[in-house]
Amino acid sequence: MSTATRQSHPFGTHRVLHPPGSTPQSAWKIDNTPVPHDNEILCDVETLNIDSASFKQISDECSGDAAKISDHIRAIVRERGKQHNPVTGSGGMFIGRVAEVGPALRGKIDLEAGDRIASLVSLSLTPLHVEAITRVDVSTGRVWIEGKAILFASGLWAKLPADIDENVALAVLDVAGAPAQVRRLCKTGQTVVVIGADGKSGMLSCAQAKSRVGSTGTVVGIVPNADTAAARMICEAGYVDRLIVADARDALDVYEKISQAVPGLADVTINCVNVPGTELGSIVATKDEGVVYFFSMSTSFTAAALGAEGVGKDVTMIVGNGYAKGHADTALQTLRDHPQIHDHFHATYAAKKP
Repeated sequence: MSTATRQSHPFGTHRVLHPPGSTPQSAWKIDNTPVPHDNEILCDVETLNIDSASFKQISDECSGDAAKISDHIRAIVRERGKQHNPVTGSGGMFIGRVAEVGPALRGKIDLEAGDRIASLVSLSLTPLHVEAITRVDVSTGRVWIEGKAILFASGLWAKLPADIDENVALAVLDVAGAPAQVRRLCKTGQTVVVIGADGKSGMLSCAQAKSRVGSTGTVVGIVPNADTAAARMICEAGYVDRLIVADARDALDVYEKISQAVPGLADVTINCVNVPGTELGSIVATKDEGVVYFFSMSTSFTAAALGAEGVGKDVTMIVGNGYAKGHADTALQTLRDHPQIHDHFHATYAAKKP
């Protein structure tokens, strides 16, 4: 496969087909031809890790049927040139092997053909060519494929660590932005509420929050069901000081339970859920002049902004940027530093190789 001779825009705008003037993420359709330009990286893709909100929506629409989910994903990629869920607007990430580094990038980046990497940019902007889907794991949102992807010059990636199972690493890197941002936001002595504490991003966020607030602070986890392996683990390992069972979509119930558990409400609330409608619950759990971090890709800016206005809450709301400097290293180190979470991730993801 030969490399195109024309160097193109580092943001990948040359791949946009419709509408003109869009970026690859905002575009409806992009060119997924698996031939790299001078400043692109071509990868052989092995595994997709579909964003949690996106996979839940697809799985629900397909009644949890793996074959239907496979067909649905292939239809999205055919129509859009990327795995960009038109309902949730989110994508995911991939694991693969570098097939070719464009000549304009060779020697300028620490990457060469044969390296195994995880993409750290969303599939919602990544040109993806799917030849076949060989397996769908409905319980984890992972999809094994035969296909190729293009990374732009501005694209983020991480070489797979030698000391962590690659499927576990993929699961961690998929939510790497959460623990890195939590590390920035939380301070000694604060009260931190993590909504969706039993999910991938939630567990890592609880661990980071607990290490930041220290013995004088409090971490409260909100989960829909306390009788799960993840919920039991975060309690037994001490990653949360209190666990509350609530439907985060029921703002009044969340408010009542948080008010009873932590008078004064939360200094920082971290939203890690994968369902819509939890904006107001996050806001009312937080004290005035506190911070709400919406890591969830199901978040509606309109619902959050108008919800805060409607209940008279003066809170700082932060959009969950999936990227923060050093986020991959922070997330992987969080896993290394917390063996109970590592064990849980390993049991959940490594054991499910095809």
